[in-house]
Amino acid sequence: MVKKAIIPAAGYGTRSLPITKVLPKEMFPIGVKPAIHYVVEEAIESGIEEILIIVSRKKNMIVDYFDHSLELEAFLERENKQHLIDLIPIPSVPLHYVRQPYAKGLGDAIRLGKTFIGNEPFAVLLPDDIMVSENEPALKQLIDSYNETKRSVVGVKEVEESLLKNYGVISGAETKPGLFHLDEIVEKPKSKAPSKHAVIGRYVFTPVIFSMLEKAISKEGEEIQLTDAIKKLLAVEDCYGKVVNSQRYDIGRTEEYIALINRIHQLEKSSD
Repeated sequence: MVKKAIIPAAGYGTRSLPITKVLPKEMFPIGVKPAIHYVVEEAIESGIEEILIIVSRKKNMIVDYFDHSLELEAFLERENKQHLIDLIPIPSVPLHYVRQPYAKGLGDAIRLGKTFIGNEPFAVLLPDDIMVSENEPALKQLIDSYNETKRSVVGVKEVEESLLKNYGVISGAETKPGLFHLDEIVEKPKSKAPSKHAVIGRYVFTPVIFSMLEKAISKEGEEIQLTDAIKKLLAVEDCYGKVVNSQRYDIGRTEEYIALINRIHQLEKSSD
């Protein structure tokens, strides 16, 4: 069973400079909650029981956000504002933290979770991809596919051809509607992409991926790319791509971030 998840949140957020010089991208406000709050909620709603967040030295704001604020809680108690105390985000599952000492890429961040994961399948959620689902959470859809195949599953969405150069792109045979047996994954294709299905920031991996991440280590100072590790994984075991029935918003793209804020506002307004 997939009960553990890793959320890598140690990157510099260079796509969103200059604001990310002082505010982690994971803490960008969406309504009254930061982006990473939605990702943690998605994980919990998908059945995850323990979460490891990979942070860097400058991401203490994330740790503080999910912790108790004793002074604030004491003040609200004195003011008889229990309804506001209930809004303070203390997740219902344990959160653990590991620092990534050097910015060595997404693959390295996930590799730091090896001891936490052990020999279990696990999920990875990238906090700059926010998934809005009408029914099942995006991660739950991947976990269902993992339970069916017992193999690693990569979340994908069909995107416009002009945007494929910005993402990892998969190809493979469709074994059932919305589920592809992968034969290739290409990171940010410079020429013709192998398909229109781009990888979104949701994954379920078997623990074999850690061995592939170790093999993906190249020259000193270079980043460890998750896509390279997935390519190596394809050579040793079957992997699948699952088309996710959720709306994906990449908050590193200004237009999508604004669209997400508007969507969340609409959803909150309709629920009042």
